[in-house]
Amino acid sequence: MEKRMLTPPEIVDEAINVGVKKSKGSFFTTLLGAILAGAYVALGAVSAAAASHSIENYGLAKFVAGAIFPVGLMMIIFNGAELFTGNTLLLVGHKDGKIPFTKVLRNWGIVYLGNIIGSILIAYLAYAGGVFDANGGKLGGYFIKIAAYKGGLKFSTAFFSGILCNIVVCLAVWAQYAAKDIISKVFAIWFPIMAFVVAGFEHSVANMFYFTAGILAKLNPVYAEALQLHSDKLAKVDIAHAISNIIPVTLGNIVGGGIIVGLSYYYLYKKSSVKVENVQKAV
Repeated sequence: MEKRMLTPPEIVDEAINVGVKKSKGSFFTTLLGAILAGAYVALGAVSAAAASHSIENYGLAKFVAGAIFPVGLMMIIFNGAELFTGNTLLLVGHKDGKIPFTKVLRNWGIVYLGNIIGSILIAYLAYAGGVFDANGGKLGGYFIKIAAYKGGLKFSTAFFSGILCNIVVCLAVWAQYAAKDIISKVFAIWFPIMAFVVAGFEHSVANMFYFTAGILAKLNPVYAEALQLHSDKLAKVDIAHAISNIIPVTLGNIVGGGIIVGLSYYYLYKKSSVKVENVQKAV
């Protein structure tokens, strides 16, 4: 009878194998997969914002956004794509000696670039396609509001929130490795991603979209007027503020996903099991 799920030690091996395959991808295939992943995350963000932006109850708005946003990671996992935050787990393969650190950095660089392109593409298509006009332009104003909030975060706040975010995101990626069927993978992904959205943690790729959407929405004064956003908010929505947010968030995402999740489980199950095997052989 076929196993219905992998055990925790087997998940570590699966993460290593997946990382090795990713590290061997060509520039073109890796970039194309990353563009798709950036687009999928952005589509999840657009849909979540459209559903929740006009809900006045804070908790309910977060819940609705969290219920919809996971569709982005589901599309990435099920259809195949390259997401930077998930690929921080390549550090597991590096620690196991199967992926040179240069290849880890190469993958991260290509994927990061592709995620940016995909995020910008969907933000522009949503802007040009009139999606921001929804609810009298309030959806466009909502994107400005989100970008202004993120642009105003301190470096340390963005960094630590980035750590929290990718702990949860990579736990979702890690958990779905265990599942053998698509329904189980849906639940493994949905609950953790919902948790990070509800909690309001900082995700570097999602922020690529939010800042692009906010900058584009800022071009049309109707959107800012729809939510009565003033100059103090608008001043934080630009490329400089985007960079000042995304850098610490990215660093936090690497720590949260690659180190806290990936390396913790590697030492818990892979490294410890090697030591046990060596002791048994010695006896």
